[in-house]
Formats: sequence, C-alpha cells, structure tokens
Amino acid sequence: MATLVPTSARHPQGLIPSGQLWLPRASLSACLRGSMVRSTVGYHLTDEQRINRFPATPLCSLSWWFEGRSEALVADRPDTMPGLHSPREAYPGRWVLAGPHTRPSSSYCAAPTHGMMVMFMPDALHLLTGLEPEALTNRVVDAQTVLPRDWIAMCEALQTQPDDAARMDCLESFLEPRWQACRPAHALQAQRYGDWAVHLAQRAAVSAPGRSLRQLERRIKRWAGLPLRELRGFGKAEQAFFDAIVAGENQGSVKWADVAASAGYSDQSHLCRATRRITGYAPQALYEGIHGDEAFWVYRIWAQ
Repeated sequence: MATLVPTSARHPQGLIPSGQLWLPRASLSACLRGSMVRSTVGYHLTDEQRINRFPATPLCSLSWWFEGRSEALVADRPDTMPGLHSPREAYPGRWVLAGPHTRPSSSYCAAPTHGMMVMFMPDALHLLTGLEPEALTNRVVDAQTVLPRDWIAMCEALQTQPDDAARMDCLESFLEPRWQACRPAHALQAQRYGDWAVHLAQRAAVSAPGRSLRQLERRIKRWAGLPLRELRGFGKAEQAFFDAIVAGENQGSVKWADVAASAGYSDQSHLCRATRRITGYAPQALYEGIHGDEAFWVYRIWAQ
C-alpha cells in the first residue's frame, strides 16, 4: 500500500505538525506523485495561520474534506498574493478536481479542517479518465460534473473510510487495475518534474505519426496541459527548491547564487523571477516562510 513519509525531526518551533505525505505503491508511481493529508482539528490557530499557500504546479489534483472546508482566496491584483482580508470564493463541489496551475494560489479554512489532496501526473489522469488537462489548466471544477461514474463512486467510498490509511488503500485499490490496463508500455518510475518532462517529450516523439516540432508540442500540451518549455521550467524550480532545503540543513544558510547555478539558471536574478512566478515570493522570503509561517505547510511536507 501507500507509504507514509515520516515527519521531519526538524519541525519549526511554534508551528503545528505540517501534515502527512503519502507516497504511492510502486505500481502506481508513474500515475500518482503523492497525497497530502492535513488536519488542524484540535489545534488553536490565529486567523492568519488559517491561510494555506500553494505553488503553481504541473500536476492535477483531486481533493476531499472530511471535516471543515476551505475557501479560495482571490488576489486583488495578478502580481500580489491574497491576504486575510482578500475576497473569498467557495470551491465548486463536494470533491474538487484541479488542473495544472501556472500561478500560485491560496485558500482559507475558517474552522478546523481535515482534508486530503491526491496529486496525479496529468498525462496519467488523461489516460485514466479521458479528460484533457489542457481544458483544466488554471481551473478548479466540481469533480462530480467531469469524472466518470465509477470515479464518483470511489470518491464516495473514500469519504466514508475510518482513517487516512484506509482512504489511501481505497484509492489505490481503485486505481491499480485501471492504471495497469492503460499505462504506457515504458512508463517512467521516477517522478521528478525534470525527468518527467524529458520522458514526456520522448513519448510524444514516438507515439504517433508526425514528428514536427509543432506536432510534438501539441501532443505534449494535450497530455500535460502545459507546453514543454513550461514543464522544463518546473523541473528547474523543483531542483532549486530541494537544493536550497539541503543547503539550509547542511550549512545553516543558503547562498542563492550557488542554488541558481546548480539548478541551471543563468544567474540569481533569473532564479528570483522564476521563484516569484511559481510561488509568489522571492527565494529568501519563501525559505523564511517555510521555516516560520503556518501557511507554508505544503512546502514543508514536500521537503520531508
């Protein structure tokens, strides 16, 4: 079954446990990137601490709430991150499906909340459901209006499971036979974004007649929802993220020029622009938020 990643011993003082990251069983590693579970039930949070920050992502996600609920925070301007007093919008359904996002997003939980977000590789979701990730890009939709009927039954069954381990088992038992029936012959096992983008380009080159650059780009965008150039950008940003986390743990501080160079950016300014575009924050502000702000729990889970 899925593997629960242990919570880091270096949990920031003054913050509640970030949540749990479940990694899929090996047979589903090319289908799922992971599942994040977060519960604030039983903890006292200030209003500011009820904000949740999410980066832009090439992944698709399917989300459940078992207690409480979240609302989307809407930024006043495209170049700013929303705050506590920003407008709020209810998510569109009991279970929501989100496509790849080219911009960071934020949500707010007014009451104690327990929820789960399952992160799918977009090309895998396309094979499993027939949905076009491109049509879901930068959108969050009511899952009951777009998913096949057997998926809705699975969503209902998962909702009624007694605990998170049982929920993951329910999900994986549903997905495994369907994924084995439709998975590519040579599916990639390691799912770092950079490796996945390369593999996707190789699949596009051999999957159908027509190998012009335009035809390959169309094929990739149909499978993944984003152009290859943007997928490669996510790969570099992910590499920089993990390099910064390791540098901070080993050295106590981060030299951003070194991180930029090791991840393949032209210079530190290039890294700063990319980080702002994906997360809404400059690298140092993001690093400080991960280590001291409740709202950045998603990043802390990913760094475990």
